[in-house]
Amino acid sequence: MSLPSSARSTWTQHRRVGEADVYSLTDGQFGLDGGAMFGNVPKVLWERRAPADHLNRIRLRINPLLIRLNGHNTLVETGFWDGGDEKFETIYGLDRDETVFRGLEEVGLTPDDIHTVINTHLHFDHAGRNTTLLGDPTFPNARYVVQAAELQEATHTHERNRASYIPETFRPILDAGLFDAVDGEQELLPGLSVLPVPGHNLGQQAVVLRSGGQTLVYTADMLPTLAHAPYPYITGYDLYPVTTLEHKRKYLPQWYEAGALICTPHDPDVAFAKLVEGKKGGFELVAAE
Repeated sequence: MSLPSSARSTWTQHRRVGEADVYSLTDGQFGLDGGAMFGNVPKVLWERRAPADHLNRIRLRINPLLIRLNGHNTLVETGFWDGGDEKFETIYGLDRDETVFRGLEEVGLTPDDIHTVINTHLHFDHAGRNTTLLGDPTFPNARYVVQAAELQEATHTHERNRASYIPETFRPILDAGLFDAVDGEQELLPGLSVLPVPGHNLGQQAVVLRSGGQTLVYTADMLPTLAHAPYPYITGYDLYPVTTLEHKRKYLPQWYEAGALICTPHDPDVAFAKLVEGKKGGFELVAAE
């Protein structure tokens, strides 16, 4: 089971954004079918950007983001579910080469030090470490921020989305009353906001940090990797792909004009990126200097 290796050699990476310290962490690597990850884009095109293994899986990474702003510690995403059996781990080619916990330790924090957790959505590869294997909140002093539409979707699944939600990762948070379910765009702290970007599902949200004249965006699965910047590159997992397209057309020009740093949840190699104009229109993502 050999997936293409990651070129990223330093896991915890730091940027200063205005008054905020931002750390890109990791919770390991996994693989998903390349065709599913690029929807109706032909393999001859997408494999130039993301080479696949013999099972047609491309290498992805789990990239939580830590934002330290005015003494407040915010964790965006918690990591990949740790409760799968051997079959589950084999399907996804899970490789725990690093964990979000070691990343926090590198910057001198423990789970107890997190004040806010932002779940862009509640799929098991994003919110999987919301809880411990004992069913307790992993970040016991934090409020967990999620869109109300996503909480509704996670607790009322259907055949098309059910496999993406694992109740053990969010039900204990709900039962403990630790979710702050927001409705639409909302500022959580001065300069730190959540922004609905439905398409992958109905309740997905991005995270936008504006501080000191600088902007950073955590895109959620609207842009799962740098390779997904072109408008047509939309995953087959998106329940509403045309909605994804509409939001890419709306927000990518705005983020380009703002010179925003872009963080994606699953790029295997690049923690901080920037948008550049594409040769055939639209945009591409490249590593930020």
